[in-house]
Amino acid sequence: MAESGEEEIIGKPVQELQLNPQNLPKSYMYEEGGAGFCDALVPSQDDELIPVLDLHLLSSPSTAQEELAKLRHALQSWGCFQAINHGLESSFLDKVRQVSKQFFQLPKEEKQKCAREPNDVEGYGNDIIYSANQRLDWTDRVYLKVLPEDTRKFKFWPQNPDDFRSTVLQYTESIKMLSEVILKAMAKSLNLEEDTFLNECGERCDAFLRFNYYPPCPMPDHVLGLKTHTDGSTITFLLQDKEVEGFQVLKDDKWFKVPIIADALVINVGDQIEIMSNGIFQSPLHRAVINAEKARLTVAMFFLPDSGKEIKPVDKLVNESRPVLYRTVKNYVGIYFQHYQQGKRAIEASKI
Repeated sequence: MAESGEEEIIGKPVQELQLNPQNLPKSYMYEEGGAGFCDALVPSQDDELIPVLDLHLLSSPSTAQEELAKLRHALQSWGCFQAINHGLESSFLDKVRQVSKQFFQLPKEEKQKCAREPNDVEGYGNDIIYSANQRLDWTDRVYLKVLPEDTRKFKFWPQNPDDFRSTVLQYTESIKMLSEVILKAMAKSLNLEEDTFLNECGERCDAFLRFNYYPPCPMPDHVLGLKTHTDGSTITFLLQDKEVEGFQVLKDDKWFKVPIIADALVINVGDQIEIMSNGIFQSPLHRAVINAEKARLTVAMFFLPDSGKEIKPVDKLVNESRPVLYRTVKNYVGIYFQHYQQGKRAIEASKI
């Protein structure tokens, strides 16, 4: 896919590429329009702030209605929010970050023991190559299917550090329970039965956990850690780095930095909830930028409907003033990755 010499580096860990900063591969470079990646806005007093929701208030009868209204507004206007008081202990979130960092600090030979296979997203590695003009993400990652339990491929799960698996299992269970709380609240905010979105997703929802390691890069205005995209999920949970910012969201044609809030989880809706909500909730365009001097590490969990389920707008959200806006889709994630790697939005193909 590349010119002479470039083919040799395609597929190499980005952690290796950073060791030769004078020879950055063209496949990672945005030659035009790249300047300004790191110049996103920090919301000011004149801007609507990125919503912060207190999940404890969401579960309290005396404050639930007010928080539900905030939730609906957040997902209509931003497509995301920062969740605080979500029930996960600060020490445990630090543990999740710790095992992630320990893995990426291992020698290459140790990490390669759980390397992904060709054309498979699971395991350790980086971008799958779909096209010759594809722009690659400046990140190494571990991508694991964690739900349903009987679909886990433990050959891709790191055995070093030795508490990696137990930490992942505990984190998966915690975020799964939290996802059900959020999906129920989202339904209630639209005056639907609280189990509406859960039922639409089916009994065997898929969940993927992705550990993202973004090495520093001397040209942060010309590479992206994650290219501009929406998620193909129903909802996504992001555990941010404790110190290094990099997550940005597009709103009203402006890029906004998502600030780090201690122990908060960033939650955003994905394309499949946009479809189910008939466009009321918006799957936000977002990206990850790179720091010139510091590495950044994040952990994202994606929830998806049962792959056998057909996804379509909920009947009660369709009427004369808001007709059906999306086609019925099945196995949406199957087409999502190819669109993503080409910098395209898969959901555009689903719109009527």
